[in-house]
Amino acid sequence: MTEQDVQSFEVTGMTCGHCASAVTDEIKQLPGVTDVTVNLVAGGTSTVRVTGPEPLDDALVATALEEAGDYRLA
Repeated sequence: MTEQDVQSFEVTGMTCGHCASAVTDEIKQLPGVTDVTVNLVAGGTSTVRVTGPEPLDDALVATALEEAGDYRLA
């Protein structure tokens, strides 16, 4: 069994479940990502947890958030 790295990112701009789904779908496309969970705080700062074999670069995650919509790292 391979050890997995879990990272947490604070994200602004999400307001609903559709936002959380868009972010989840976009981040899951990044290389090595095996799981994404979102703790949605509508209109506030949400927490996105990303699981994979190695840490992701913040810039890569920021680009994925921009692709998903008007979402930004806090």
